[in-house]
Amino acid sequence: MRYSFLFPGQGAQAPGMGKDLFDRSEDVRGLFRLATESCGFDVAALVFDGTEDDLKKTDNTQIAITVTNLAAATVLREFGIESDRLAGFSLGEYAALVEAGVLDLQTVFPVVRLRGQVMEQASRALDTEAGPAGMTAVLGLDYQTVNSVLEQVPDAYPGIHNSPAQTVVSGTAEALTAAEEALKQAGARRVIRLKVSGPFHCPLMSKARDELEKALAGIDFKDPCKPIYSNVTAKAVESGLQLKRFCVEQLVAPVLWVATMDQMVADGVAGFLEVGPGTVLGGLWNAWLKANTGVMLQCTPAGTLEQIEALDTVEKSRSVVSP
Repeated sequence: MRYSFLFPGQGAQAPGMGKDLFDRSEDVRGLFRLATESCGFDVAALVFDGTEDDLKKTDNTQIAITVTNLAAATVLREFGIESDRLAGFSLGEYAALVEAGVLDLQTVFPVVRLRGQVMEQASRALDTEAGPAGMTAVLGLDYQTVNSVLEQVPDAYPGIHNSPAQTVVSGTAEALTAAEEALKQAGARRVIRLKVSGPFHCPLMSKARDELEKALAGIDFKDPCKPIYSNVTAKAVESGLQLKRFCVEQLVAPVLWVATMDQMVADGVAGFLEVGPGTVLGGLWNAWLKANTGVMLQCTPAGTLEQIEALDTVEKSRSVVSP
């Protein structure tokens, strides 16, 4: 059975992630060596021995999650488990680009390293005495209502549509404080300031977008060999040139994750695998299912060796023909 691979993004990281995959696979160890050569520091030491604070820094997080996502995809392939459709949550889109043959490994690690650096620089330029720019999760309001409220709050924007009942808002510290109060008055069940280092996926990241656009100008994005869904449009993209443009625009446009799930289901996916650390995307999928009760699909975690071995066992049991 082929699965649609979903690659997690920033926020899924944890110290030690991927170590079991690294220990099992020479190809995974090669991924880490290549990432180290590309970035100029020991990526394995960062991922396996770094602290939560180390991994939370955007310029570290992006390379750490990308190499771990690709490690999971590598081990899945070693077990004969292949993808048919691809999507990545924010940063996770870069692992999807590799899986789809759009970018090669020699290219992706320097690109995500630079992406993290320009996002971190743009974020720190927005910090004020009130605190750092960042993001707030809003629970219990639909996306349209959140957007309507934010129209009245300068420097606060929709950043991610996580699930039918959860939107993440991006903004300066002052804007987030004002937005949180306005959203609570509009009926939000909870507002939670997130532990992220910037106001991602909104117009406040325009400087980062411009820097990334310059860096990508000379890089060849090949046409994908399988459907890959863009965060910007929630549609499958067939052109490498379009994917390059969407990688740039993704920094200033909201992540349309709910619409992406809607589209992938409409396009006939057989099932999802969460290919990378954590179970964030599985949780978002379960929230999606609550609003779409007629859908009978699973999002299975596949980011650790134990999870992949369990999936392999299920696959082998399916291949057994009953007498």
